[in-house]
Amino acid sequence: MTDLSKPDPRASEPIPLTVLTGFLGAGKTTLLNRMLRDPALADTVVIVNEFGEIGLDHLLIETIDEDMVLLGAGCLCCTVRGDLIATLEDLLRKRDNGRIQPFRRVVIETTGLADPAPILHALIYHPYLVIRYRLQGVVTVVDAINGASTLDRHPEALRQVAVADRIVLTKRDLTEDDGRTLEARLRALNPAAPIHAASVEPVALLGGLFGLEGKIGDVRDWLGAEDHHHEHGHHGHGHHGHGHHHHDVNRHDAAIRAFSLTSDKPVPRAAFEMFLDLLRSSHGPNLLRLKGLVALADAPERPLVVHGVQHVIHAPVHLDAWPDGDHRSRLVLIVRDLDPAFVTRLWDAFLGRPRIDGPDAAALTDNPLAIPGG
Repeated sequence: MTDLSKPDPRASEPIPLTVLTGFLGAGKTTLLNRMLRDPALADTVVIVNEFGEIGLDHLLIETIDEDMVLLGAGCLCCTVRGDLIATLEDLLRKRDNGRIQPFRRVVIETTGLADPAPILHALIYHPYLVIRYRLQGVVTVVDAINGASTLDRHPEALRQVAVADRIVLTKRDLTEDDGRTLEARLRALNPAAPIHAASVEPVALLGGLFGLEGKIGDVRDWLGAEDHHHEHGHHGHGHHGHGHHHHDVNRHDAAIRAFSLTSDKPVPRAAFEMFLDLLRSSHGPNLLRLKGLVALADAPERPLVVHGVQHVIHAPVHLDAWPDGDHRSRLVLIVRDLDPAFVTRLWDAFLGRPRIDGPDAAALTDNPLAIPGG
């Protein structure tokens, strides 16, 4: 086993590493797919982090095969931070021992809820990782449609923009002013980072070296706060082997919840469309993210890929085949101030399997848009 306390004499130059971040639904996975099709990113290992009970993002990323690591449900800045460090170390061991093919680059795609400060702190100050990896930069994806409201409501989104070395502004063509108002706000938050269109050549997002030059002073303060947590024992590995601490677990607003909806049987198309429309129109502002694979009754062998952010449900597309052996319909939702039990009952009702009982039954039956207990 490689001794992680010393640099491996066989190791060559540090391995370039890029962090790809951005709030829920901004378009990170779409951008990552474009990047991985570029020859400049050949031999890249991708680390995908997902927030939710059922991982789906890794199934929607193309052309990676085995060169990908899926971290467990959670957020890189919170419950799986220790796993990130362990994963990066394990990749080096396998590479040095010849158990995997040498890789030339690492890309970490964070969940949209990730606070980037603890991630960057680990990559910059970990005594072994800083020798073997070179943090080239942070690429932050921003959704031009929901970007302004996201920055208003979610401090994680502000931090993702402020730490960026490059910003990619997506969906500009769907806004009234081509995203110019939001772009001005992004420049105020991060004067040094160039802002690219979604069609940017992937090679333009690579290279360089992460630094604090040109970034607002808050970025240095955030990293300094991580130093304080680390020095007082609040880091990824606890004395009792749990690897987590309360301050990390509670970084996110408790009102944000992740949950999943499933169906073993194919879903009628009309019922699914009505479910989506009702959820979007009635509770759009609280629907931070919806992503899933759905087996429709009229084409169960070709899963429907569904993406939604708040009021916007993007045009679904059919895959030619299921990406894995699980052919159930699977939707992962991340919501704010919306009771998952209510959404689950609504899903069951549209699928013809109502399970409404207890004190909330009458209220839900009389008013299907009510949120019992919400």
